[in-house]
Amino acid sequence: MKVDNFRLKLGGKEYVPIVVGGMGVNISTTELALAAEKLGGIGHISDAESGFVCDSIFKTSFVSTKRKRYIDCIGNPDKSRVQFDLGEVAEAQKKYIEYTISQKSGNGLIFLNCMEKLTMNNSNETFHVRLNAAMDAGIDGLTLAAGLNLRSLDLIKDNPRFRDVKIGIIISSTRALSIFLKRAVRVERMPDYIIVEGPLAGGHLGFGPDDWHTYDLKTIFLEVLDFLRKENLDIPVIPAGGIFTGTDAAEYLSMGAAGVQVATRFAISREAGLPYQVKQEYIMANEEDIVVNMASTTGYPMRMLTSSPTLRYAIRPNCEGLGYLLENGGKCTYIDAYYAALEVKKPGEQLKVHEKTCLCTGMANYDCWTCGHTTYRLKETTNLLPNGKWQLPRASDVFLDYQFSTDHSIKLPEPEGC
Repeated sequence: MKVDNFRLKLGGKEYVPIVVGGMGVNISTTELALAAEKLGGIGHISDAESGFVCDSIFKTSFVSTKRKRYIDCIGNPDKSRVQFDLGEVAEAQKKYIEYTISQKSGNGLIFLNCMEKLTMNNSNETFHVRLNAAMDAGIDGLTLAAGLNLRSLDLIKDNPRFRDVKIGIIISSTRALSIFLKRAVRVERMPDYIIVEGPLAGGHLGFGPDDWHTYDLKTIFLEVLDFLRKENLDIPVIPAGGIFTGTDAAEYLSMGAAGVQVATRFAISREAGLPYQVKQEYIMANEEDIVVNMASTTGYPMRMLTSSPTLRYAIRPNCEGLGYLLENGGKCTYIDAYYAALEVKKPGEQLKVHEKTCLCTGMANYDCWTCGHTTYRLKETTNLLPNGKWQLPRASDVFLDYQFSTDHSIKLPEPEGC
C-alpha cells in the first residue's frame, strides 16, 4: 500500500494526494511550493509578513517605508497609531502571489496559507485585503488557518472568484468545523477541503496549553469523517500533523482521507527558506529539545525547539516596521512584557523578558524555530556527510518518497557527489 495508489479529487480534477503545508515566514518558499506543484501535488506559500517577504525577494521597501511613517512611535509602548497602508498590503500580496503563480509548470496547485491571527492592528480590513488580493492575483486556493475567522467567507463573497478559487479550512475539532459550516451555509459556499490538524503539528496548535497531549490526530480525523457522513456532506478531509512516512500517509488514505498535509520533512529541504545552519539544528534535534510553550503573543500554544534564539529575546518591539501581530488598538503581550522588564531592570543588569517573545521579529529573522513533534526523526531521512554536517534533500526527494515508499521505509537522498 502506497500513496500513489490514491488521488486527491478537487473540482473535478485529480492530484497526487500530497499537500505541503504553508510554513511561514517564507519557510514554504515559492520554490518549495512549485516543487510540489510540478509533481502533481499541492504546494502552499504563506502570507505571513508578506511585505517583509517581498522586501527579501524583490528588494522592495514595504517595511522601511512603514517604519519611517511611524518613526516617532519607536520607544513608545502605545502602538495604537501604527497601521498598515491597505494599498501597500494589497500590492505586496499580489506581487508575491503573481510571482509564484507565474512559474507553475506542472499539473498541481498552489495554495496560500492565510493566518487569521495576523491581526495587524486592523484585523477585519487587513484580512479582507489579503484574501481578496490573493484571489485577484490568481492563487489556486486559500487555506484559512490560525484562528479560523468566521467572517472569512463574508469578506470574499463579492469577489468574482468566490466560486472559482478553492477554499479550505484548518480545524482541530468537530466543534470548530460545525461552527464554521453554519456560517458557510448562510453564504451558500461550503469549503472545498478540510485540513484536520492534530496535536503533533508544528507552529501554533489548536488545543489548550495543558491538554494538547490528550488528543490524537487519528481520533479527531475519524470524528470529522463521521460528522460529515451524518450531515450528508461530501467534503475532502486532509489530516495533518505527525505523518512522517509514506506508509503513515497511505494508512490515512485507506481510512478515507482525501490527501495528507505534511511539512516537517520539507522544512530541511534545499528549497525551504530556513538558513542552512538552522536546518542543521532541526536535523540534530532530539525529542527532548522539542517543547510546546506559550511564548507566542497570539494566545495559542506553539511547538518549537528549545534552542530557538527568539526564546531569549529582549529586543525592543519592532511594530513600526513589522507589527503583524498587533491586536486591534495596538496591543501586544510582548510589548507589555518588554516594558514591564524595563521598569524592574537594575543598572548594569542584562534585560530579561519573561514568558513572551517578539514573534514578528523572530519569524522574520528565522530565530523562531517552530517545528513538528517528529522533527527529532529527521536524522532518519538523510545522510551524515564526512564534514559532520547533514545532507539537505531536494523537495522532490521528499515528495517522491512520500508518494512511492512502503512498509514505513524512508529512501535516503542520493549521496552528494554520486
